This record gives sequence, structure tokens and C-alpha cells, in this order.
Amino acid sequence: MTRATIKDIAIAAGVSEAAVSFALNDKPGVSADTRSRIRASAEALGWHPNVAARALSADKARAVGLVIARSPERVGSESFFLQLIAGIESALAKLSLALVLQIAPSVDDEMNTYRRWWSERRVDGVLLVDLRTDDPRPEMIAALRMPAVVIGDPGNSSIPGIAIDDTPAMNAIVAHLAEEGHRNIAHVCGPADLAHTRRRIDAFRSATSSLGITTIGSQSTDYSESSGVEATRQLLALPNRPTAIVFDNEILAVSGMSTIHAAGLSVPGDVAIVSWEDHVICTATVPQLTALRRDPFALGRRSAAALLDLLDGKPAHGVDEPTPGLTVRGSTRP
Repeated sequence: MTRATIKDIAIAAGVSEAAVSFALNDKPGVSADTRSRIRASAEALGWHPNVAARALSADKARAVGLVIARSPERVGSESFFLQLIAGIESALAKLSLALVLQIAPSVDDEMNTYRRWWSERRVDGVLLVDLRTDDPRPEMIAALRMPAVVIGDPGNSSIPGIAIDDTPAMNAIVAHLAEEGHRNIAHVCGPADLAHTRRRIDAFRSATSSLGITTIGSQSTDYSESSGVEATRQLLALPNRPTAIVFDNEILAVSGMSTIHAAGLSVPGDVAIVSWEDHVICTATVPQLTALRRDPFALGRRSAAALLDLLDGKPAHGVDEPTPGLTVRGSTRP
């Protein structure tokens, strides 16, 4: 007699194959009634678990998952992600663990990837990056009972995270620009729905307000070179254009500098520039870019270490990242 398959059970019970897998492996994701119906169909078809296969599937995947919901072009051009991934790998490699990396076009696709990975036991846990202001991922991850750590401030989530307080860093940037005599400063930031963008916007507003500095506010971009050019053009076209601009990464800062030069203006004589992200490219421009000295490699390593502790049964706890220093170069100080 041919052995009944998961597909046979799914057809008999009128459910998906994934639902059958959840029910027969005692995993969350299906209701009690659906679970009972699936098991009854399995029994009627004479299905019995494959003991050898179950023993194998019970083994750890020995892999950690990371899904980045951005375009491949953005991920490939941003030094932050390249260094972050290298840091994660450095922690995993010591234990011969694999990093399963996926680039997803949207948060919905990212969530579907987590569900698939967990149902297929592809990973033992995941690292969440780029939390949104209204993010459905932490709740879904908790419902799946999937071990996870947030790379960044976890906010009100029950998932532990490597918290990054952007306020002291933004205070240092604005204070430096104020010391250089700037009283009209603008901020070119990333996508408005990202939680870290919102924190930086709030920090910028608070820092400028406390020093009595005029600000045009924060202009949102998608972190691309073209959006940096467009945002800078709009700022330069204002009747009372800013004398300093804070850019949220090195791609935006470099594109902003080229736009300022193309307009016949000088840096820092007419417009000073600060990059939130430091990178070797910041020392290759003329003048060199003043930049925030963050350490994405260490952030990745610490995030992976926190997840490994969680997988090892140790209590979940968050970690506060140290405040990065500001490297002052020619783009703000002649």
C-alpha cells in the first residue's frame, strides 16, 4: 500500500500542506478545530510519522536568518549593511553556523519568508532589521515562537534588541555645527516609515530647538543617490537656504556634496555637510566629509551573539550600543 503523503492529507482535510505540517508537528499556526480535522484525515488515510525523518528534523538547523526588505541595489551600495553582515558572520563562523540571507521586496514578503523558514526548519532564529513605526513583524515572530533579536531599538516589542540611542549622536552633530556658526540647518533622512528615521527626526528637532537654531526640518528619501540629489536641489532652491545639512548616510552625503558643487557653491564655505555614516568614501571626497563614527561590524557581531545566547537557553536581554563619536573633517571646518 502506498504511504499517504502530506499532500494527500491536505486534500482530504481541505487545507494547505503548510497547515498539515503545522498540525502534525505540533507547531502553532492552526486552530484547534483545524488541527483535529487534519489529524482525523491523517488517521483515516493510515498515515504515521516517519520516525527516522522526524529524528533528523528535530536536529538544529545550525543557521540564523536575516531578511532585508530593501532593493538589492540599495543593500549593495550601503556600507552599513555590508559591514553589518560581516559582523554577523564573524560571530556565527566561530561556531560553524550559517547565515541564511534573503533580500525581500516588501515587509509582507519578508514575513512570508519567516513563516516558510520556520515551517521548514531552515533556521533556528532570526535577526530583525529596519523596524517600522507600525511594524507587524515582532507580533508575528512572537506568535511563531521563533527566537529573534532586533538589530536596533526594539521599541515596545517583547523581542530583545541591541538598542541604539540616536539622540546623543544628533546632539553632538548639531552642537558641532552651532560651534562653527551655523544657525540654519537642514536634515536629509531615510524613509519616513522606519523607526530609526523617526527617532533621528525627533532628535534633530529637539537638538536644534534647544540651541535656538532655525531649521527647515527633515526631508525624507529612499537612501539612494538620486533621492539625495533631489533633496539637496530642493534645499538649495529655498530663498533662505540652509548653511549646513545633515545627511543620514554616506551615499546621501556624497550625492549632496556633488549637487552643491554643481550649483557653483562651495563646501563648507556656502554649505557644510555631515554624514551620519562614516566610510572610506568619506575620506576620498574633496573636502573630506565630517561623519559619525559608527561601527556596524560590531553591531552585527553583538546582535548575533545576543541571538546565540537566546538559542543557548540564556535569559533574553537587550544591549545598549555605545554612542558613536563624530570625526570632524573639511566638510564642516575649513
